[in-house]
Order: sequence, then structure tokens, then C-alpha cells
Amino acid sequence: MKFGIIKERKNPPDRRVVFSPERLAEFKSTFPQAILKVESSDIRIFPDEQYFEKGIEVNHDLNDCDVLIGVKEVPKEALIPNKKYFFFSHTIKKQPYNRDLLRTILEKNIELYDHETIVDDMNRRLIGFGRYAGIVGAYNGIRAFGLKFELFNLAKAETLPDQKTLIERLKRNPLPNIKIVLTGRGKVAFGAKEMLDAMKIKEVSIENYLTKTFAEPVYTFIDVLDYNKRKDGVVSTKEDFYNNPTEYVSDFERFSEVSDMFIAGHFYGNNAPIILSKEMLRSPKCKLKVVADVSCDIDGPVACTIKPSTIADPIYGYLASEHKEVSYTHPSAIVVMAVDNLPCELPKDASDGFGEVFLERVIPAFFNNDKDGVLARAKMTENGKLTPRFAYLQDFVDGKE
Repeated sequence: MKFGIIKERKNPPDRRVVFSPERLAEFKSTFPQAILKVESSDIRIFPDEQYFEKGIEVNHDLNDCDVLIGVKEVPKEALIPNKKYFFFSHTIKKQPYNRDLLRTILEKNIELYDHETIVDDMNRRLIGFGRYAGIVGAYNGIRAFGLKFELFNLAKAETLPDQKTLIERLKRNPLPNIKIVLTGRGKVAFGAKEMLDAMKIKEVSIENYLTKTFAEPVYTFIDVLDYNKRKDGVVSTKEDFYNNPTEYVSDFERFSEVSDMFIAGHFYGNNAPIILSKEMLRSPKCKLKVVADVSCDIDGPVACTIKPSTIADPIYGYLASEHKEVSYTHPSAIVVMAVDNLPCELPKDASDGFGEVFLERVIPAFFNNDKDGVLARAKMTENGKLTPRFAYLQDFVDGKE
């Protein structure tokens, strides 16, 4: 079987790749029966020469490959018919801007495996860039705090080579005695936690966070039942919350009234309550000065995230009294960091980490008859049709919704 690593063609350019030269060499060593090929790219964080040096073929033509692997959406005109493709298609939530992409995939008889659909038998995602989103998001949030209060001016993450350098820069610029609340329990949240811990910021219990003052910066790490409560006041479980989200309301106000910074690393499910509402933000008791919304759901659970920001212009101000964007330097502005492609700022680390997991959890399925069903669960299209698992997208493809 011949595997091809494709050039990223989406704009703005994405320098990430699924396999670094080192990981691809490991792939070749682990599965010597596989034939590997890399499409030449002047964008990729790893230049062609580094793949040559590892004995990997680099070419402009991947037509002879069976499996083509990329990161972002492949432009319709670049899709090669009758191939297996892996990339983030951004279609599983019926994103209208990629409807034609999915139609083209079906028309060209392509087998599509979306990175988001690669899950275990409990439907838990096996791969992703979430950890790196959390790492960069935490860095950017602290950078935003420094800019807002003219305490320090950290270099942009995209200009630094790796996570280690990000941590070194943060350590040079200690924070004042602020309180940081971090939401989530997935890869994003734990990526952000890595950075706070690396800075030696003290983690404290929720009770102490809410009731005590500290002579140093601190953070608390909270999960869904810490910032949501049942409307009827009954003590609940996470399972109940996920099964009955409409029976809950946000209890985040107790955090917004004592926190200087909010790092949003949560996953937000359908019908879940708004977490940080306009009313909470308008309250004279609200102490928030910076919101680093790593999850970045626009007009979603964090009311001040009114638009995505960009790597080039990563922060904006939010004026709660008028629910509008203003300059982050406005005296009453909450600074919002809502970059929606954070891992792109750390392409080297993100690529190497992604490839490590992809090699461990996905590639073996091609050589063991998919004994764990990884490929079967992930396959979205086959023989010009949606697979049964993704048949719910048919009305979307047909333009009926």
C-alpha cells in the first residue's frame, strides 16, 4: 500500500503536516511493507530536504498513491478520484461552506476519513490538535493580560519555535496576584494546564479560590458540574448533565465575580446552557479582564466571543455595556483572545505530536485488517455514497437543509 503526504493548499496557509520527517521514518521502519511518498511543498514547516535526508521520496505527483493524508480541507479541484483521503473536512456538523466539498468527494468516488471521525468503540476521539490549541491559547491569554495592563509584551507564539520556548518567555514575565479559572477536561484544557503548571502558578481548590485572597497568582481547574447546576436544585452527575442539558443553568457567575482571567478549554455540547452570559459580563461584580476562549464558539456559550480573532490580530476588546467590539485598550474593555486555529502557531510541535498518535492509533489498522474497527468507524464515504454511520448527512448533501 502506498501512502502520500499531501501539500496543504488551503488559505491562509497552514504549515502543519500529519507526519514530521522523524515520524515518517518511524512509520517506514515499523511497517516496511508500506511505500511512502511526500508531495513537495514550500509551505510545510519541515522543508523537502528533511524528508530526503530520511530516505523518503519527495515528488510533485501523488497519483500513484492509495492513501492521501493531509491536515486541512483539500480544494475540490485538487482531489484525485478513487483514492482514500484523511483530512479535516469540516462537514460532519453540516457546515454549509463545505457542502460542495462533500458533494465532490462523493462524485469522485473518494473514501473520506475525517480526523474528527477517528474514534474508539466508546466514540472518543483518538487524534487531534487539541493539546496544542490549549498550549498556545494559554500563552496568548497571558500575553493579552500583559498587553492590556502594559506589564510586558510577549512575542507572538507563531514567531517562537516550540512549547519549551513559550514556557521560557512566560517564566521571564511573572504575573501579579491574579486568579485564573480554567474550564474543561479534554486535551485542550490539559494543554492549557500544562502551561500554567510550567509557570509554577499554584492550583487551588474551588472553595479556596472562591473565598480566599492570595499573595501569588493562582488558578482553579473546573468541570461541567462546577459551573452548571440543575434548575430544580437536585444534586446531579455528569451523565445526567450530558443526557439532560436543558435541565441545567450556568453557575459560572460565582467564578466571574472573583476571576481576572478565564481560559475556556471546555467542549460545548448541543443544548448545554450558556456559560458566561451577557448579564454576567455586564454585572458590576464581574471582575474578568481577559477571556482566552480556546474553544472559540462564536455567539456561543461565552458571550464576549462575538467573532474569531486571527493569528495576525489575536485580541480584541469587548464592551459589556453595549455588547460590542472596541479597542482592547478601552478602559472598560474585556480583552478577548479567540483565535480559531491556534495549533497553526506551533506547527513543529503540533505536527510531531499529531503524527506520533496517528502512527500509534490509525496506521496499524491498515496492516491488521482493522481489527479494532478504527477505519470502519471513521469512513464517511464509500462507492460514491455516504456510509450508514454518516447517512444523516444525506439531506445536507441534497441541499434540503
